[in-house]
Amino acid sequence: MIVEFLSLHASLCVVGIILSIYALHVELEKEKNKSYVAFCDFSDRVSCTKAFSSYYGKGFGLLQHIVGEDSILIQPNSVLGIIFYVLQLVLGYVGGSVCVHLLFYTSLLSCLGCVWLSYVLYFILKDTCVVCISTYVVNFAIMFVNYQTFITL
Repeated sequence: MIVEFLSLHASLCVVGIILSIYALHVELEKEKNKSYVAFCDFSDRVSCTKAFSSYYGKGFGLLQHIVGEDSILIQPNSVLGIIFYVLQLVLGYVGGSVCVHLLFYTSLLSCLGCVWLSYVLYFILKDTCVVCISTYVVNFAIMFVNYQTFITL
């Protein structure tokens, strides 16, 4: 059971890291070159670049209100994603009751962030972002795996 958890959990974290690195790449390329078209930009309504470069693409569009626009904490959501997935990966291998709790509660928090960002994506930006939706699926899968371990404590 533990080996299966680590294998699935680690695989999901690696997929999340890859998606987040790609998202960061797209955002940085778009900042350098305004005419850049990402592989995930299919149309005006299906565009990851639109989501990544929006106001909500940094600090979830929320941290700015708490720490200010110029704070070092205002980072692209993809950077926050990379930190989250690396933390999940490391804690998954450390093990122990405290780590199991941290894994579950941080993954739950990430899913709340996904709900917020999916609301923003659909209702505010009126966009469909394939990379964003993929990370939402990964985050919910990570939470499910973490929950399965959490309830066995």
